[in-house]
Amino acid sequence: PLAAAAAAAAAAGHNLLRGGSAATEALPAVRALGWEVVPTAEALGAELLGPDLSRLGANELAAIREALLAYEVLFFREQHGFAPEHHRALAAHFGGFQHHPAYPHVDAHPEITILENDRDRPSLIEKWHTDMTFRPEPPLGSILHGVIIPPGGKGDTEFLSMAAAYEALPIALRRRLGGLLAEHSFEHGFKESLAQPGGRERLGQALRDNPPVVHPVVRTHPESGRQSLFVNGLFTTKILGVDPAESEALLAQLCEHMEQERFRCRFRWRPDSVAFWDNRLTQHRPVNDYWPEHRKLQRITIDGDRPFYRPQA
Repeated sequence: PLAAAAAAAAAAGHNLLRGGSAATEALPAVRALGWEVVPTAEALGAELLGPDLSRLGANELAAIREALLAYEVLFFREQHGFAPEHHRALAAHFGGFQHHPAYPHVDAHPEITILENDRDRPSLIEKWHTDMTFRPEPPLGSILHGVIIPPGGKGDTEFLSMAAAYEALPIALRRRLGGLLAEHSFEHGFKESLAQPGGRERLGQALRDNPPVVHPVVRTHPESGRQSLFVNGLFTTKILGVDPAESEALLAQLCEHMEQERFRCRFRWRPDSVAFWDNRLTQHRPVNDYWPEHRKLQRITIDGDRPFYRPQA
């Protein structure tokens, strides 16, 4: 029943959740706990005031799910007691864990990936992307914990709503995209890392374990039923069933459309902040304006399901 209520809030009330107390009132599980919702931008994103992520029971977890389905990405501040075991417990409520083949992990917690950059390890990811779409069953979502944050308000993360981007497309283009398939490739997404000295040796097993996969260009959300674009500039290589020139032009058109400011929100990290996004509806990218400063975040990626497209009546 709680999941059904959350899906209803996401599907029916999405466009009503943008302002003040109305945002909280629209989410009954959140309201019952006395939490407050502060929307981040028009298209997606909200800061959730009240939760202590180190102390979560069934009601608190249901409220987080409800808010995630409504806002696509949630932000939490001042999570000073958020240890790896709490990170794991929060993620485990939503599913199993996916281990990233290209990054190190926290000692004794192989499910927690370390994303760390400094003078000697600059960030190589610049493009908008949905996490790990090179997998047959890409993640449900990711939970990212800010451990070391560059000074001066640098190192933000930006997010895009692929549902809002889809809904803003002309009806004729939406009909054209429905049912099309696209290829996603680990090798394409990590070409910079593979080009580094020893890169192919270091990532050789990951290459063998992750051959190209095919997903629908438009994805139906398994909980809310909302439609969203499911291609990205990092991992998507081509659209199938059309000639190469048309595929290239269509992907370029979609990427240019989805990256508009009106579909974005931006999160300014502080130490002990946490972000939780629905990977089925969003894209994100780091703002790489902090080199050579030190930035360290820890992420759990949650198991998802095989993407599908279900035409709407």
